Amino acid sequence: MTVPMLTPVDSTSVARVGYDPDAEEAYVEFHDSGLYAYRGVSARVYKKLVSADSKGTFVNEMIKPRYPFRKV
Repeated sequence: MTVPMLTPVDSTSVARVGYDPDAEEAYVEFHDSGLYAYRGVSARVYKKLVSADSKGTFVNEMIKPRYPFRKV
């Protein structure tokens, strides 16, 4: 498994994000708990994450409750 390039974001809880379009996986690295991969995230949802005013709120409300994840 190869982790895609992660991009730093302006957030108090999220450090970096990345996306693997072939696997439809969003990668979210949190400042305090490490890197997680969320399976089944569409490119559209990932783009909304990247453009969200609050990355942490978006992850908590739109990604964590809806997509299975694993710690990377």
